[in-house]
Amino acid sequence: MTDLDLDELRAELDDFAQPEKKGGRSAREERIIAGFEEVQRFFEEHGRAPQHGEDNDIFERLYAVRLDRLRALEECRSLLSPLDYQGLLTGAESAPAAPEEAVDEDELLAELRDAAGASDITELRHVRTAADKRAAEEIANREKCEDFDRFKPLFIQVKKDIDSDIRQTRPFQTMAEIKKGEFFIVGGQIAYVAEVGEEFTTQYERRDSRLRVIYDNGTESDVLLRSLQRALHRDEAGRRITDPVAGPLFAGESAEGDLASGTIYVLRSKSDHPLVAAHRDVLHKIGVTSGDVERRIANAKLDPTFLMAEVEVVATYELYNVNRTKLENLIHRIFGLAQLDVEIKDRFGNPVIPREWFLVPLFVVNEAVDRIKDGTITDYTYDPKAAALVRVA
Repeated sequence: MTDLDLDELRAELDDFAQPEKKGGRSAREERIIAGFEEVQRFFEEHGRAPQHGEDNDIFERLYAVRLDRLRALEECRSLLSPLDYQGLLTGAESAPAAPEEAVDEDELLAELRDAAGASDITELRHVRTAADKRAAEEIANREKCEDFDRFKPLFIQVKKDIDSDIRQTRPFQTMAEIKKGEFFIVGGQIAYVAEVGEEFTTQYERRDSRLRVIYDNGTESDVLLRSLQRALHRDEAGRRITDPVAGPLFAGESAEGDLASGTIYVLRSKSDHPLVAAHRDVLHKIGVTSGDVERRIANAKLDPTFLMAEVEVVATYELYNVNRTKLENLIHRIFGLAQLDVEIKDRFGNPVIPREWFLVPLFVVNEAVDRIKDGTITDYTYDPKAAALVRVA
């Protein structure tokens, strides 16, 4: 082994020595500067000093508390003044903390560690505010809906409405109004506002109400209106489901300048299929055509849509200036719960499931047409057990 003199050994050890601290600063001073630099970066990114408030990001709340402390301590002001090119130590951009936010920086850091299990806050992403968490917890706090049978038909119809473009889903606007009878999509489920309680004023002078919200999985929650608003706003997939609007689909008589748009037809099948024969008097095909009805049914016995059998026309209703596709979708939505479930073989032996046959008495179809004419049909649905149109709750 080659002998080394003391100078060579010292030079070799110097390579492993800890670097000297810049400017001779203590570890505490280095931490103060590093913390202030994080606040400065926030200012550069957002164009303002961090602010208090439970609705703000938890990092911003932490920086706001930190900045308050740095401003209050003479030691920190003296150390940081040469670095404060943004005027943060002398500015007043940071609003005072709200009374309910009695939390210091250590508590905020602890909250961050609990949320993400990491000690380095720069590694965290998407930490929710306290308000977000309260809203999510309130929405998630559900129980079984004991009278869900009352609401199940509504959810079935809404889903069909969406599939047939009678209803649309639209992004929820920030803190938009919520009313009784409206449908929303939140947390991946359809939610129905069944009841809205009396309005009251919170301790922060905000108006609020207690809601009974029913979900399509058979659960319900007793939730504050503002909590549902926040949950819908924070949910990227949160949507409002629009109301179906029929409008003046019919003109009672064709006025001058009107163009005939088509015909609603109601047919009865002459098929000898056991299921058809057993319900022949109340089984009807309800459709809309732009052409001649007789021509439409001319080859019924060759068409699985007509159950591969002859049919008879039992009623027709002429329309004017109507979107036929939307009208047909609307009719099928109203009678969706009474749709015939049967499989028919076509001429080539292929199975077909017709979709336009419904177990509905003719007098109910007549009533539905009358309600389409006066624009009230969207307030009703068909109840197969009562064999009648019933007003939607």
